[in-house]
Amino acid sequence: MKRLLLGLLALAALAAAAALALAYPEYRRDIEAARSRVARGSEIAQTACGPIEYAAMGAGPAVLLVHGAGGGFDQLLDMARALARRGFRVVAPSRFGYLRTPLPADASPAAQADAHACLLDALEIERAAVVGVSAGAPSSMQFALRHPKRCAALALLVPLAWAPPEERASAPRLSPAVWLVFPTLKSDFLFWLLTRTAPSLVTGALLATPPETVEAAGAAERERIAGMMRLLLPVGPRQDGLRNEAAIVRSLERYPLERIEAPTLLVSAADDGYGTWASARYTATQIKGARFVGYSSGGHMLAGRESEAVNELAAFLKAHP
Repeated sequence: MKRLLLGLLALAALAAAAALALAYPEYRRDIEAARSRVARGSEIAQTACGPIEYAAMGAGPAVLLVHGAGGGFDQLLDMARALARRGFRVVAPSRFGYLRTPLPADASPAAQADAHACLLDALEIERAAVVGVSAGAPSSMQFALRHPKRCAALALLVPLAWAPPEERASAPRLSPAVWLVFPTLKSDFLFWLLTRTAPSLVTGALLATPPETVEAAGAAERERIAGMMRLLLPVGPRQDGLRNEAAIVRSLERYPLERIEAPTLLVSAADDGYGTWASARYTATQIKGARFVGYSSGGHMLAGRESEAVNELAAFLKAHP
């Protein structure tokens, strides 16, 4: 019996090795395409806060589009294009530690907010609306607080933000599988393999969006969510940013929201696994005149709601150029 078990284990190991060998050429093709993608389409601005990578497009009132965790200038380019088509000049930076923007000694949201201002200086933009998505929210709020005269409007989509414990008590919980997914973000190959073999696991755990919601959202939305997974590659040049993100989450605190003067819009979905519904709703109650748009479903990726959310955002930005 022992020999039989050992033989079966050996066969399983050989089968796994053969499968990996067959998959590796496809991985090499995909990772090279990902590296090529992030190597073009952006520029480096030499600012008073150090070098900052960014992409820019469109013409009109300026919008600073601040990406979330695992991102870089490339994460929100589809949204940037949608806003550019609607008559905005969109600037999409890579935050501290992502892609070609280095991680400074002080990489706090306040320091990142000052770096946003430095980038606007370098681009000779006096005022801009700021759109913070997910983990891009802390520095966006800090920008509104630290540079109020330069913040024409503030929009926070599925924001990472503080909320009282009692507000968060009923928030959806992340899938326990997140602890299986996060370690793969240290390896391009392991993360790529997971997205190919268990995409629903990545959707529910890392993207904090119910897989069944994505499935019901239609083919175009399913492809958008799959594209967001692919945009995390390559993960190597995002490692510093991801580690800094974890530190920010651990030290998250309440900001003096009542001091924010800019017109403010907040958007979230009730089933967001990161619990941003509670954060967005609470933040909206603390900023004078803020508007909260909440969807009953859509998860962190606003699956099935993305077009509606972008239309809400564009209308808000047009109202506050």
